[in-house]
Amino acid sequence: MTSHKAIWGLLVGLTLGAGLVSAQEYPNKPIRIIVGFPPGGGADTVARLIVPKLSEHLGQQLVIDNRSGASGNIALEQLAKALPDGYTLMVTTPTVTVNPALYARPGYDSVNDFTPIALMVSTVYVLVVHPSLPVKSVKELVALAKAKPHQLNYSSGGNGSAAHLSLELFRSMTGIDVVHVPYKGIAPGLIAVLSGEVQFTSGSPTSTLPLVKEGKLRALAVTSAKRSAFIPELPSISEAGVPGYETTAWYGMLAPAKLPKLLVDKLNAAIINVIALPDVRDSFLKQSFDITTSTPDEFSSLIKSELSKWRKIVKESGMRIE
Repeated sequence: MTSHKAIWGLLVGLTLGAGLVSAQEYPNKPIRIIVGFPPGGGADTVARLIVPKLSEHLGQQLVIDNRSGASGNIALEQLAKALPDGYTLMVTTPTVTVNPALYARPGYDSVNDFTPIALMVSTVYVLVVHPSLPVKSVKELVALAKAKPHQLNYSSGGNGSAAHLSLELFRSMTGIDVVHVPYKGIAPGLIAVLSGEVQFTSGSPTSTLPLVKEGKLRALAVTSAKRSAFIPELPSISEAGVPGYETTAWYGMLAPAKLPKLLVDKLNAAIINVIALPDVRDSFLKQSFDITTSTPDEFSSLIKSELSKWRKIVKESGMRIE
């Protein structure tokens, strides 16, 4: 498969390199958009919000193909083996940068097996505490944790989950000694905070904000580098006392390695133009997504920096998934 893919990539590159006309003719058949998670999840939602308008813009049908399993590894491995002809793409998540650290054999190389096309949108996590905890800011939480080492607990939806990773990064950057308590899913992890079984966690805006409004949780900050357009009243953890802290659920478009630059540029421009449409932007904002479009090079740099960040955090924490 590798040699066949390499030969195909060379042929496609030579064909497209012959002139702009070939790129202008693309696409001339349906494009498959792989999603590595079941319908209804974040990646699937992003795909379904962008696909109709992207299909109109490109003048060709885009077909969503949900290939769930192994935290996105099955879909990523399938993309890595696809031909670099522009007809197999994938809506990816941070799993492409996290899984290589968590799994001994993820089945792909996150840098060499893919062509980054564009970062599209992201959504923050919200750092929340039980209302009885005597803290109202990130600095106060850090101070309390340092005053009571190994006495504060935080919940997550399981080892290697978003909450686990984001709070291990928080622990690493603040130097606090807190205890991770994994649960079998996001909901049980939140219930643990609501009941006072653990003191804090991080979760999506859709799962945490209704509970914050009811007074059942207290929100301290968001996990993005800057404030979220969806929750502008909350500071970022970075501005609230942990400079440089950032972790979000981001979504980007990937293609197999060696996709010709003419097609990369065409797809990047199409995605950015579609997301800039007022109705598309509004749809994303209503679903708690922030617009974070990028160039292919910027997306490539993000993937490389995230790979480095999560390798360090996973190694420090000792988390592993086999």
